[in-house]
Amino acid sequence: MSSPTSSVIIKGIGSFTPEKILTNDELSKMVDTSDEWITTRTGIKERRIAGKGETAATMGAIASERAIKDAGLEVDDIDLVIVATITPDMPFPSTACLIQTKLGISNAVCFDIEAACSGFLYLLELGTSLLRGGKKYRNALLIGSEKISSILDWEDRTTCVLFGDGAGAAVVSLSESEEGLIDFKLGADGNKSDVLYMPGGGCSLPATLDSIEDGKHFLKMRGREVFKLAVKVMEQSAVEILEQNDLSPDQIQCVIPHQANLRIIESISSRLRIPMERFFLNLEKYGNTSAASIPIALDEAYQSGRLKRGDLILMVAFGAGLTWGATLLKWTK
Repeated sequence: MSSPTSSVIIKGIGSFTPEKILTNDELSKMVDTSDEWITTRTGIKERRIAGKGETAATMGAIASERAIKDAGLEVDDIDLVIVATITPDMPFPSTACLIQTKLGISNAVCFDIEAACSGFLYLLELGTSLLRGGKKYRNALLIGSEKISSILDWEDRTTCVLFGDGAGAAVVSLSESEEGLIDFKLGADGNKSDVLYMPGGGCSLPATLDSIEDGKHFLKMRGREVFKLAVKVMEQSAVEILEQNDLSPDQIQCVIPHQANLRIIESISSRLRIPMERFFLNLEKYGNTSAASIPIALDEAYQSGRLKRGDLILMVAFGAGLTWGATLLKWTK
């Protein structure tokens, strides 16, 4: 039986990105844009696009297999599966249940959440709370998986250049001796729901010929407003979580931000007074993969040797909703 004082650690991490690469030069043949226009405004050079048969569930399952292997566990050691996604395979059943079946996990609680690009940080607090809640859970599989290409208007250069597909997963587990996940700072403001959204597909606007012809089933974004809000809430949540834990910015060894836009990240770096050298970036390769963004970056930072045991890591994100969050952890692998 766990106790409220039990530590929760990231025991395993894994990710998956599709083979198909879509470069800025290739995009310039599809819409009125250029490599220079995209790179100077976003820092993105290319993104991965899911192929035939690749879905949030299939990509999430591969990332999960890698995370479970990295954790040194078997699939039946997993007793909780939670997926963060805005592009589920279908409205129901949950993508978590589909991944459970693909992995052959025999006995686990499975469900999805939706917090857009902040989804993985929401998962970390939710998973930690459930593990420490004194119930049966010991190993939670937390997955951010997105096929954003399926909801993009490929004639809209203001959005289609920004996003890509992929999945990241982490196994978080109870530990009696290691610090691991330290603190969380999440937030949301539904009054800003109209800056990043998809109007069609829900019960308020089901699919019809008219809604499809009007492009209601594509992602919509007001870029300038998103930029301003993203910088504000990411800085605010990062400052608050550091203050809550009596930490100064120079004590953070690595910052893993949501990989949406290089200019946003540079603004956060300046405001927090943490040099860009301590930020881990991979958005030039993948663009914005929404809920998969941070776990993919976390996995790549780990695999590249960027993260050392005992490092203090700060993760910050924002997403549609508007949602945001910061997570503080000590790397224990």
